[in-house]
Amino acid sequence: LELPPSQWERAWGQLRHREVLWALGLCALAAVAICAALGAWDPPLPYRLGQTPSRAVTARVGFLGAKGERYEAGAVLAEVGQPISGAQLRLLKLEHAAVVAGRTFPQRLVRATATVALVLVLTALAALYLYHRHRPRRLPVKELATVLVLSVLTVTVARWAALDPWRAEVVPLLAFAQVVAIVYCQETALVLTTVLTVLVVMGLGQGMGALVLLAGAAAVAVLQLNRIRSRSKLIYVGLATGLTAAALCMVTALAADQQPSWALAGRAGWLAGCALGTGFLLTGLLPFVERYFGILTDVSLLELGDVSHPLLQELVRRAPSTYNHSITVAAIAEAAADAIGARGLLVRVGAYFHDIGKMLKPEYFIENQPLDENRHASLIPAMSTLVIIAHIKDGADLARKHKLPQAIIDFIEQHHGTTLVEYFYGRAHEMRHNDPNGGPVDENSYRYPGPRPQTKEAAVLMLADAAESACRSLIDPAPSRIESLVRDVARRKLTDGQFDETNLTLRELRTIEDSVIKSLVANYHGRVKYPGQRTA
Repeated sequence: LELPPSQWERAWGQLRHREVLWALGLCALAAVAICAALGAWDPPLPYRLGQTPSRAVTARVGFLGAKGERYEAGAVLAEVGQPISGAQLRLLKLEHAAVVAGRTFPQRLVRATATVALVLVLTALAALYLYHRHRPRRLPVKELATVLVLSVLTVTVARWAALDPWRAEVVPLLAFAQVVAIVYCQETALVLTTVLTVLVVMGLGQGMGALVLLAGAAAVAVLQLNRIRSRSKLIYVGLATGLTAAALCMVTALAADQQPSWALAGRAGWLAGCALGTGFLLTGLLPFVERYFGILTDVSLLELGDVSHPLLQELVRRAPSTYNHSITVAAIAEAAADAIGARGLLVRVGAYFHDIGKMLKPEYFIENQPLDENRHASLIPAMSTLVIIAHIKDGADLARKHKLPQAIIDFIEQHHGTTLVEYFYGRAHEMRHNDPNGGPVDENSYRYPGPRPQTKEAAVLMLADAAESACRSLIDPAPSRIESLVRDVARRKLTDGQFDETNLTLRELRTIEDSVIKSLVANYHGRVKYPGQRTA
């Protein structure tokens, strides 16, 4: 009798995987780098130029001033309720340096150990979140490394940008938050930015007010980045974020018993300018972010979906019926994707290009064949299948030649998955039945090479494409027949395992079916016969 493995045994089994070990090692390296950037050995100076202390700041130890004057422990260095001046800040720095110099090695070691432990815990929690959030597609080690490198750079730049007179730590944090929101998702951006904000505030020795200000500004920026349909939107995001940061600066200062002053107003205005500047910065960097991470924002998709694209124009000239089919499928698939909360615009643009491979041999595809001509009549089923399947590779090659993004190439390669070319597979079986001396029919030779759909968007396109093509064969496209056909197509794709590598749920599949049925019924609805009109 074998007992099932315990949770610890399963966890240890996962740890032995090389990819998991790499991920843990990267997290540890990132934690060490962040600790180095934060200065884990010594505490930071908790005062800044223009800050209004809520109590009198006194010397903790005796020290010498810049001109050699002696300050004893307990001497008042900054008055309560008065903004810290430049001269006072210099005194505070000298006092802080004296305190740090007097710390023993065990004291420094204890602080460093506590800081490293805190950073490790926060890094581990962030890594755990990434693992579970992106579990369906298993966040690759390369992407995890990129996120961790960005995190270390953000903390490092924020640490130095916070120094007087810049005090612009909000810029790297906002830039990180918006890049992660664009590349991954808003939820991931909120979680990771909150973790980094806690680390930065801790490293700067700031309090709850700074945490609320920085985290609030980042949240406002991230929550506006659901869909970027124009490059100017990033500037508007920066403006809204700046106004929020300015308001939070005023509110947190007043809540900490600081008095309204021109210095406080200037600080709020500076934060607003930093946030707006970040918007302009990201507007210029957006194309580089897209290229490096291999992503497509709605801005790029709108540019790519222009029907004047050379490939689409060539498709119109060589295979006009295929082009019309692609446009119809695009509208159907976009509506279905929107119905389940997927990226409808991405599916629409992918549908425009999904059949571009047919333009190399358009006459072999039924939508482009004249009624009295069938090129497959003179070919054996195996050869016909090779010609049909080839449009996948041809399309991907054309897309790469014209430098289409990988996300669009994925639609070309995955929209048939590994489905069976049923018509020619059936013909091959008929020929085998009529010719007893013929060899066995290998089903794998009549399947598309794949891969199967990897995303919900690719699954939507597969179903919309298959349903629209099948619907064209209906002699009487009544709504009931269209519904039965779409349900059958979806069932066969599901039982064939075509959706196994997506995180599509059965409820979402049903929603997609309903949307496709609605679109096809609208496309093939009956029309009123005018008086005197003859039946076609």
